[in-house]
Amino acid sequence: MKKDIDFPIVTGISIAIVKRDFPEETQWVVYLLNQNDFDLENVLVCSKGYGLVEGEKRQSSTLRHGFPHIAANSFIPIEPISPEVFQLTNEYWLSYYVGQKLFDKKFIFVPDSIIDENLVKLPLLNETGILHV
Repeated sequence: MKKDIDFPIVTGISIAIVKRDFPEETQWVVYLLNQNDFDLENVLVCSKGYGLVEGEKRQSSTLRHGFPHIAANSFIPIEPISPEVFQLTNEYWLSYYVGQKLFDKKFIFVPDSIIDENLVKLPLLNETGILHV
């Protein structure tokens, strides 16, 4: 039964969308931050965008990214993200193992939340970005 399944709580893991300004262009990159004192194994991140734009249903491709190991207190880039999808809901579904235990969590950036006004300092990255914990 569902009540007998252990669903562990995800803590110390964040998704950050970092803005990088270069003379010729601005780039946005999605990062996975592991702020725990333990490593993550067999990490899978599925990303997609979806929603309505001017009353029309839109959806991006679903991308899957696998990482065999993410060290404690570290970060890893997941993918670049285009400003054209900022008006959509952007979802990152994370699954990983710690020992024999499986963890998973969805991180959802609501439409139009990836904006300069929401930038915060990200000490682990030594950058500024939009943080979802």
